[in-house]
Amino acid sequence: MNKKFKVLIFSISVLSGIAAVNINSDKLFEISKNLEIFISVYRELNTNFVDELDPGSMMRKAIDAMTQTLDPYTNFVSESQIESYWINEDEKYQGIGAKVALVENKLKVIEPFEGGPAIKAGLKAGDQIVGIDGINIENKKLDEINAILRGLPGTDLKLKIIPNGKSTPEDKSLVRGEVNIPNVPYSGFVTDDVGYISLTVFTNNASTNISKALKELKEKNPNMSGVILDLRQNGGGLLHEAVNICNLFVPQGEVVVTTKGKVKERDQTYKTLVPPLDLDLPLAVLIDKRSASASEIVSGVIQDMDRGVLIGQRSFGKGLVQNTKELPYNARLKLTISKYYIPSGRCIQGVEYENGEPKDIPDSQRSKFKTKNGRLVLDGGGVTPDVKTEARSLLPVTQALIDKYVIYEFANEYCKNKDSIEKVGTFEFKDFDAFSKYTKNKGFEYELPEEKHLKEAIKSLEASANKSAIGEIQQTLERIKTSKTNDFNLAKEQIIDELEKEIITRYYHQKGKVMQTLDDDADVKKAIEILRDSKKYKNILSTK
Repeated sequence: MNKKFKVLIFSISVLSGIAAVNINSDKLFEISKNLEIFISVYRELNTNFVDELDPGSMMRKAIDAMTQTLDPYTNFVSESQIESYWINEDEKYQGIGAKVALVENKLKVIEPFEGGPAIKAGLKAGDQIVGIDGINIENKKLDEINAILRGLPGTDLKLKIIPNGKSTPEDKSLVRGEVNIPNVPYSGFVTDDVGYISLTVFTNNASTNISKALKELKEKNPNMSGVILDLRQNGGGLLHEAVNICNLFVPQGEVVVTTKGKVKERDQTYKTLVPPLDLDLPLAVLIDKRSASASEIVSGVIQDMDRGVLIGQRSFGKGLVQNTKELPYNARLKLTISKYYIPSGRCIQGVEYENGEPKDIPDSQRSKFKTKNGRLVLDGGGVTPDVKTEARSLLPVTQALIDKYVIYEFANEYCKNKDSIEKVGTFEFKDFDAFSKYTKNKGFEYELPEEKHLKEAIKSLEASANKSAIGEIQQTLERIKTSKTNDFNLAKEQIIDELEKEIITRYYHQKGKVMQTLDDDADVKKAIEILRDSKKYKNILSTK
């Protein structure tokens, strides 16, 4: 079979698939024309370009460029990536029950999850993994390492680790099992009459655990003023769990979410199926810019049905459904096939992206919808809270200390000879001077965005030999460097907060981390204020 015939068959098969979605002839001609142009460009490059070309590499770049113009969730998986892809995507494969990361090119246990295989095997935060089932992991990327760690539940895994604070490797054996990261790490009362439930991920039984937590709160205080559902930093998960959580607070038989795509036969509608747990208890839902997908469905439904007050910052804006399609030669295409729509008719999906993140669309450019009570809500970029609060933003030095794992590594030193610490609520980190000395010994440095821009400007000016301009920029850089020496002390309170959270998590896991942050949480305080004031609560939910 000659090349021209192969190209002809390929073009016919592509066009046949395109025609199957019932598009008009003008668009079909445009697709056919551009496919022919694409094939011609490649043929000319392959025949006449001065250097030898790698067909696989060129086509991969072309495919990636094409998918990257769509959304961050549509991507191509080549045959060489397929095994790793399925291991990481398939729910039947399980890991060791711990978050791991490459810290200074060493594979470290960042956080073992309570009840998981890692903790049962005795792994702790700060331990270094140097071998996995006899496989040399040196110079491997993190996604490759995670693929090695994952496997079928019940299978054995042998690790060689250097425990935190020691230098001699030890062998650890564990049995892979289902990693039940607690989706409700903490629930309790933040005041005598206001309950609080934290939901971190929409995994199996999330709705059951929310229901259980709410029942326990009501048993302890039947006269509760309200309950706070915290969905901040919750990136989503299972759709049916989102529907079931909505069902706890809204009537049976209500449409809470629909999925709509190009192929109408695939559209689906999801309703609440059972009687609710409570229709009247005042509810405050906390969201932020990292609340995504299922979190946005729950918060959006609560808002659209005027069932509770949303507090915080606009959510992430991910309302998409993905599916995986088989391609020739064992490749796959993971693509977006539909979008989520909530009761008001709005879509929560962000419509523009920049560096993989949804862009902030001005309210004036977003379509208007109305809640059950007639309140104005907007689409096209996440869920906007009823009561907006300022996001807790970390100073650049604090963020750099986290990103460069300096706080993590200091906690390793701090905790290596401590079997226990004081209980949450009483533990305080008081040796800031020791941490300051540690960062100096580590040679900690960080770069501000403005420094980066100024350095890039110097590189651009070097070609023009504009010495005076370069000199002025260098002086500005020196002034910034001098001002940064004070940043460490200015951020002292923030840094201590992050150190306390890191240390507490070592002993009390996610539950302790959540409890540690509640006392000084501005969003929680605002929620308490609103839930305790029934007039204010009702006014927020009334027609505006």
